[in-house]
Amino acid sequence: MNRLLLLALQIGVGLAGLGIWHVLTVYPVLGETRQIQFFFSTPGAVLSRAWAEMLTPEIWGHLWITLQETVLAFVFGAAGGIAFGFLFARNALLAAVFDPYIKAANALPRVVLAPIFALWFGLGIWSKVALGFTLVFFIVFFNVYQGVREVSPVVLNNARMLGLNERGLLRHVYWPSALTWMFSSLHTAVGFALVGAVVGEYLGSSAGLGYKIHEAESVFDVTGVFAGMLILTVFVIVIDAVVTVIENRLLVWRPQAGGQG
Repeated sequence: MNRLLLLALQIGVGLAGLGIWHVLTVYPVLGETRQIQFFFSTPGAVLSRAWAEMLTPEIWGHLWITLQETVLAFVFGAAGGIAFGFLFARNALLAAVFDPYIKAANALPRVVLAPIFALWFGLGIWSKVALGFTLVFFIVFFNVYQGVREVSPVVLNNARMLGLNERGLLRHVYWPSALTWMFSSLHTAVGFALVGAVVGEYLGSSAGLGYKIHEAESVFDVTGVFAGMLILTVFVIVIDAVVTVIENRLLVWRPQAGGQG
């Protein structure tokens, strides 16, 4: 599909959503507009508030703190997930022994850990990094583990016939196989790293976007809450775009889906 057409369709969906929101909150379709706006605000008010916030130096300080927490959680979680994913995929006994513990840890609701991390690491950035780490780690771990396990036996046997040792297999067979799975998980992990940071800030912090949203919510400022969410959305889109650029540089060998646009 032509990129310009795809972009136009994406923008069209967004504008349609904003248009429906505007109609339902500005016109008495669902009832008294003042009551509707108390709960949902209006797209114009939210965009105006978000723009005004972005023009103040205060919001950039909060963004910087959330960015640090997100990046640290993403880097540590992804690095741990990649390392342990390879380790467990290449050692069947180790994977079998720890399998029930990994599944139990993954099933644990992460939100319940936030107060514990706050107690252990304080209300600074590290408690938020720890929470984000728990979200990112398992996403990357399971994808890398599966990517390594999905290597074709035929490819492995051919590589061994050509004389590749374990180090060569890791570099030329297992790593390329895991890359596609890994980057697929990293796109999801970016959002979860941000979720961990924001939830941690929301539950206990004095700075960050989560703190700003909680501050607005505490005084029933729905416009402020939606403005904070909009800023968060733009924030994660920018980070995801950076991951996409890195992915495209590392996966230049990957065939383009669908051929020529």
